[in-house]
Amino acid sequence: METKVTRGQALELLRKYNKEEFHLLHALTVEGVMRYYARELGYGQEEEFWGLCGLLHDVDYEKYPEEHCKKAPELLAEIGAEEALVHAVCSHGYGICADVEPVHEMEKVLFAADELTGLVWAAAKMRPSGSVMDMEVSSLKKKYKDKRFAAGCSRDTIHQGAERLGWEITRLLEQTILAMRSCEETVRKEIETLK
Repeated sequence: METKVTRGQALELLRKYNKEEFHLLHALTVEGVMRYYARELGYGQEEEFWGLCGLLHDVDYEKYPEEHCKKAPELLAEIGAEEALVHAVCSHGYGICADVEPVHEMEKVLFAADELTGLVWAAAKMRPSGSVMDMEVSSLKKKYKDKRFAAGCSRDTIHQGAERLGWEITRLLEQTILAMRSCEETVRKEIETLK
């Protein structure tokens, strides 16, 4: 999937509507995770597009939380985002705040990984290293099963995401840890430049 949107345009749009470091960190993390998945799942030539979908998936959330995934098309139009990008961004809220269903494998990955990155990040912050680099799947599984831990991260959404991909939950947990490892250092560096 070719995209006419540049990363520079996407980042500028994201920063126009998102000021909180937490939201910027999440956007950059999901971008890196999506790039990893594009390479891993054989969509290397679409890595840029997958990354942009990750970077922009919550573009409207901070400023318009009540209209999440509904306001996004209007904001994305500001940079001339193509229909495929708009569809992907809106589909990650399917059944939660949008009725746009994830169809493409990339959209299913975004749906599954978005919520899970929050859980992985919360678990990483509890570790002495504060990092995913030394995180084991077994310890993440314990956190995943403990409904009180990172209670805001919906296990139902993560589970549905795994089902949509036809994956066991363990595979999704493991792959998302690896995906977050692949971009952790880059994300840390970039967030410093955005402060």
